[in-house]
Amino acid sequence: MGPADREDSWRRLREETFDVVVIGGGVVGAGTALDAATRGLRVALVEARDFASGTSSRSSKLFHGGLRYLEQLEFGLVREALRERELMLTRLAPHLVKPVSFLYPLTHRVWERPYTAAGLLLYDTMGGSRSVPGQKHLTRAGALRMVPALKRDALVGGVRYYDALADDARHTMTVARTAAHYGAVVRTSTQVVDFLREADRVSGVRVRDVETGDEADVGAAVVVNAAGVWTDELQHASGSRGRFRVRASKGVHIVVPRDRIISESGLILRTEKSVLFVIPWRNHWILGTTDTDWHLDLAHPAATRHDIDYILDHVNEVLARPLTHDDIEGVYAGLRPLLAGESEETSKLSREHAVSRVAPGFVAIAGGKYTTYRVMAADAVDAAAADLPGRARPSITDKVPLVGADGYHALVNQADHLGARHGLHPYRVRHLLDRYGSLIGQVLAEADGRPELLRPLDAAPDYLRVEITYAASHEGALHLEDVLARRTRISIEYPHRGVDCARQVAELMAEVLGWSAETTAREIEVYRERVEAERASQSQPDDAAADERRSAAPEARSGLVDVGD
Repeated sequence: MGPADREDSWRRLREETFDVVVIGGGVVGAGTALDAATRGLRVALVEARDFASGTSSRSSKLFHGGLRYLEQLEFGLVREALRERELMLTRLAPHLVKPVSFLYPLTHRVWERPYTAAGLLLYDTMGGSRSVPGQKHLTRAGALRMVPALKRDALVGGVRYYDALADDARHTMTVARTAAHYGAVVRTSTQVVDFLREADRVSGVRVRDVETGDEADVGAAVVVNAAGVWTDELQHASGSRGRFRVRASKGVHIVVPRDRIISESGLILRTEKSVLFVIPWRNHWILGTTDTDWHLDLAHPAATRHDIDYILDHVNEVLARPLTHDDIEGVYAGLRPLLAGESEETSKLSREHAVSRVAPGFVAIAGGKYTTYRVMAADAVDAAAADLPGRARPSITDKVPLVGADGYHALVNQADHLGARHGLHPYRVRHLLDRYGSLIGQVLAEADGRPELLRPLDAAPDYLRVEITYAASHEGALHLEDVLARRTRISIEYPHRGVDCARQVAELMAEVLGWSAETTAREIEVYRERVEAERASQSQPDDAAADERRSAAPEARSGLVDVGD
């Protein structure tokens, strides 16, 4: 997905007619493109911004069954999600999805331990064969040894259980690359601005190259709307009325250094509304999340001071050393696309996801959660099959590893040899393997004849310079924020939020993308203004004030247009 591929993909969009055009480059859209392509269909995926630029880069980073759904007796949902977690860990993406442990602190004597044990026994066994350890019960002393950061009076005991963790933005981008590997045309900065019609059916879309302003008509037998929180906006633009609407719910997370919470395990804490996670994330902890309605800018949801205080207040109830605002290195806010019915019947739609054939040639999918994206994608293509008589074979994505998965385990065993060959410490090789899997050779080949690319970034030493050039040459990164916020997670992992390495990263990208000095300077300035606006929004008392501050920053993709007005 480099610059040359981008040119070719625009030509193909103009010249070819597709079985399926997917709108939306989040995990559901990418998964739908992969599902359709591996069924033998001709597929195009278009995304107005960047892969995972919305919800799919701003999740809790977990592949999990949803432990709290057990209390709501949603056994089918939990079973489905746990099966997907198992597939990711063992077959589809072992390079990207890893086991992670959580301590559930017990706060009531007598009844809570057997109650929790029964729930976790179901959780441990519902997903089929288990690739993570089962629950382990701990006394208060044992739990405090595992998590010394807890107050002694915050628990009477504990239970450790396992789920799985992934870099959501990297995973989504890898799903999209896998779809491209199987023949799909995959293109970011490509906005749907109108729908093509033949009589009563949707027969394609009109797209705009956000970078150049060029437009083209793309013919398709069926169009799939997988735009997440933008679902309603696109349905309105199509002139169709769907059977469900999407409500945006804001979830905020904060990131703190690993040494601020002394623990060998993550934590799951009950709140008055739901649960709060403390999630291990490399040299950091991710704490979240909130759950509040959002009615403002869908592209740039803003965290408020109130959101941040909510998280700090709840986690500080159990920590011996309270966290403060000064401990926070990163903050991010995302929007969950929740289903909201337009009538009494549709208000009771599945809490997981819904698929609707909105009109002949037009399918919409919404709701769900990250873990079950593959199931959602298969359901969307099944619904599209009504407009593809005889052409759609059954879904096989449960048997299709993502690019980088094949050969990953063997390369992990060879990390020392790889490191010696390239002059890298084995820990650095393992870092690369857990980001690129068996594509590591392709990444390191970028540094052939340029050993300086194997040095870390000056202000973000967790990442090598070659990772920046690879993001631009192979991973479809077109703007500085694509790399700092999604191809890497520098924007949330360092107190400077990417500003201190913006120039170095931009200059590395410029070599690949052919940026002029003026373009490079603009990218740096736009990114700095984005960070300043986010910082300002996070000191505001409410959503309206935070949105006003965040929306003041310029768009990296200035060629985006309003659709459907």
